[in-house]
Amino acid sequence: MPTPSLDAKKAYCARTRRSNYAASLRLEGFETSPGDSERRLPSREELLNTYRKKQA
Repeated sequence: MPTPSLDAKKAYCARTRRSNYAASLRLEGFETSPGDSERRLPSREELLNTYRKKQA
């Protein structure tokens, strides 16, 4: 059996992390949907700009 590539390992870890996070939210009582894990998260700079605009 060939060893998996680094990209395959990274993709597996990312899928597992999203799945675990969604399960954690459900256990804490939050309503989640399968689409939540596919949504792109904003970058750090985008978040900072958003909050800077709200303060001004």
